[in-house]
Amino acid sequence: MESQRSFLVIALALVSFLMWQQWQVDYGPKPVVPASNSQTTSSAADLQLSASGSNTAAAPEVKAAQAQLVEVKTDVLTVKIDSRGGDIVALELPGFTVSQENKAAYQLMRQQPGFEYVAQSGLLGDGPDDKKAPRQIYQVAQNSYQLANGQTELIVPLTMTHNGLVIEKRFIFTAGKYDVRVEYSVTNQGDGSKVVQPYFHFAQTIDNGEGTNMMMPVYRGGAYSTADQRYEKLSFDDMKEANLNLSTQGGWVSMLEHYFVAAWVPQGEGNNQLYSMVADNLGVIGVQAPQQSIAVGEQKTFAATFYAGPKDQDNLAQIANGLDLTVDYGMLWFISQPLFWLLQLIHGVVGNWGVAIIAITLLVKGLMFPLTKVQYESMAKMRNLKPKIDELQARYKDDRQKMGPAMMELYRKEKVNPMGGCLPMLIQLPIFLALYWVFVESVELRQAPFMLWITDLSVKDPYYVLPVLYGISMFIMQKLTPMTVTDPMQAKIMLWMPVAFSVFFLWFPSGLVLYWVISNLISLAQMLYIYRGMEKKGLYVRNA
Repeated sequence: MESQRSFLVIALALVSFLMWQQWQVDYGPKPVVPASNSQTTSSAADLQLSASGSNTAAAPEVKAAQAQLVEVKTDVLTVKIDSRGGDIVALELPGFTVSQENKAAYQLMRQQPGFEYVAQSGLLGDGPDDKKAPRQIYQVAQNSYQLANGQTELIVPLTMTHNGLVIEKRFIFTAGKYDVRVEYSVTNQGDGSKVVQPYFHFAQTIDNGEGTNMMMPVYRGGAYSTADQRYEKLSFDDMKEANLNLSTQGGWVSMLEHYFVAAWVPQGEGNNQLYSMVADNLGVIGVQAPQQSIAVGEQKTFAATFYAGPKDQDNLAQIANGLDLTVDYGMLWFISQPLFWLLQLIHGVVGNWGVAIIAITLLVKGLMFPLTKVQYESMAKMRNLKPKIDELQARYKDDRQKMGPAMMELYRKEKVNPMGGCLPMLIQLPIFLALYWVFVESVELRQAPFMLWITDLSVKDPYYVLPVLYGISMFIMQKLTPMTVTDPMQAKIMLWMPVAFSVFFLWFPSGLVLYWVISNLISLAQMLYIYRGMEKKGLYVRNA
């Protein structure tokens, strides 16, 4: 196989791989501009589970009593809790804006016309959430709480008496943290033993009619973890096909949307039941803790950790095993994670993510130089053989069976490996793809400025300068690359590849395109260095 043809095949395979990824995953909507919060009368607020553990949904009913919203503000979270059921029905991240143009706080959870995304929890069995009637209302001492300066913890209590059970649902917020401890303190003051079963789940509208980004893979859907499977996606399409029903020690469930994640992590020992369902165009993923018996006069506490915020790998890894994998690097995660660690390390020194991208590209290309040298030397040797190859092709043009052995004999005699230019590239490809996922998935690059007109490395270049530079650099590389392609069609394809890639990269994040531009420039420098060295040794004739 000719090295130049191998290069073409691998390049096209890379494009095909990226396109395949884009079509296979669910594409996420652009951030929704925050709107005023309407009354909490959504269908998600009436979604409940039966005591038997089967997944059923109650139809929305008219609420008999008036609920209220409790607003909680910390330094990193703004949360609205519906006193009916104690559900989180709105959640903003003040540290993240919708975009650089729109400075409104990013709304991770919300209830708006045609779309809702809420976090629910409750007590089944003899608890207040077992029936298909409207959920009961907790009593609250005040409708707003705020973490004061210097205060490290904020407790928001909601209370209720039901069926002889005195229930206090507590939300415990901590300064600087996106994880919230949700506790149920249950005291049995009835006349007999009671059985309760805590549950925690998310409910999100499956299709809100928003546009999607067709050029970049942005997953929006569920994910979960079990004792046997650290991380598994559960898309809304998967939820439609079959309900999740797994028993596991520990585990967690989550909802993902590109740079952000919301997760429920139940606390305590025993087997938890992970479940999903679809009801009224709501995708639901959750976890039920084991049933607990509470004797008369006895008090028990049930808890879970609720996380809602950016996909910060270090923080997520501390909250639950495998939760950091929601920063989804795909099947190359074992390469991407060390590369991200290295990128963070470099950023800690240089203080600019764009400069860090340039530095890590220089480092990776430098480490890969021995393979690059083998690749380019092999391609140059193939270029030197072109006259002899043309002669063989002319001699055996009507006898393909003899041409193959004759070619192999020529390669053996000249000590040239026709795969020499292909194999090094195949070895490097996983590293470059792993870096691709690092740049796509890392929330650290969101709205991170580089310099001049590049003010956000996570979005496309507004003036398309980087894609054009990439196309120019690719064109120059083609001119310097020893060519062995004789087929006119292949030659035309090679000629148009820089244009095709430039157009393909128009919508890519500028951080990713910056990486490819720097990578091409380094490759050009390495190519010139290698070929000049070969010319001095008489191993390569540029115009052969």
